[in-house]
Amino acid sequence: MKSAGSSSSAKPRLTTSAMIASIAAEGQRTKPTPFGHALVELARSREDVVGMTADLGKYTDLHIFAQAFPDRYYQMGMAEQLLFGAASGLAAEGFMPFATTYAVFASRRAYDFIHQTIAEEDRNVKIACALPGLTSGYGPSHQAAEDLALFRAMPNMTVIDPCDAHEIEQIVPAVAAHRGPVYMRLLRGQVPLVLDEYNYRFELGKAALLRDGGDVLIISSGIMTMRALEAAQALSDDRVNAAVLHVPTIKPLDTEAILHEAGRPGRLVVVAENHTVIGGLGEAVASLLMRSGVHPAFRQIGLPDEFLAAGALPTLHDRYGISTAEVTRQIKEWLR
Repeated sequence: MKSAGSSSSAKPRLTTSAMIASIAAEGQRTKPTPFGHALVELARSREDVVGMTADLGKYTDLHIFAQAFPDRYYQMGMAEQLLFGAASGLAAEGFMPFATTYAVFASRRAYDFIHQTIAEEDRNVKIACALPGLTSGYGPSHQAAEDLALFRAMPNMTVIDPCDAHEIEQIVPAVAAHRGPVYMRLLRGQVPLVLDEYNYRFELGKAALLRDGGDVLIISSGIMTMRALEAAQALSDDRVNAAVLHVPTIKPLDTEAILHEAGRPGRLVVVAENHTVIGGLGEAVASLLMRSGVHPAFRQIGLPDEFLAAGALPTLHDRYGISTAEVTRQIKEWLR
């Protein structure tokens, strides 16, 4: 008799590496370290660009910049408060720091330093943070499920949640051209390629309708746009036509595009985000619709208001409803 693990149809056993692995699906197109390479390209034409990190250069793809511009790379050690305080000081002297760490450390450990020395002073610092939302399986210590809510509430702060490598490459020069502090979620390592198939161009503060459909409108950001597009394709097999509106800039919100699309009659509106359902894109869209007198049928897909479990990412994404299969299933149920 064969054991359960010897069946040819059994799923491969997930190892601990799946807790920190790329979010790319098996066989999906990817591009390595897009942030690091884009920053190097930017720095070739801008001598004011410097790269800074708190002992996480290799894990935020800033090591690519360090190799190209070692004299413009600052390793601040395990001291996030020092990282952002120094970044503010360099910005005050005319430099443009790109400061990287994990999203949990910027949004929780160093929040007051960012608030007081960067946002309040309106310093030209670009904050790029890896492991946003549920992109690490190592439990609440490394899961930044509430980072967008925290930075949305900070005056002067622009907030961006990119979908893929194609978008990250475009965001780097775009935020450099924008004067003021920016918080950017960062996808690292082998990052999926999705949006290049849609002739997409990032524009700060603008949403983009990637696909149209008359039954449901999915408003999404970050990796959930990738999942929304996959879910829309799966739904089409059941003759459900789903539109996908990608909203990479969480603040300032593209109110015109959201109201135009959500105001079209007869469609369920679903906001999908890799973030707690409290304080992120979902609530930003919901409050915009209420204030504007636009009242479609409305649902949210996001992480629950709780400390999340540790484990392999595919398992956690299914458990918390942000995998492609779960997004598809929930929308089907809501359309019944």
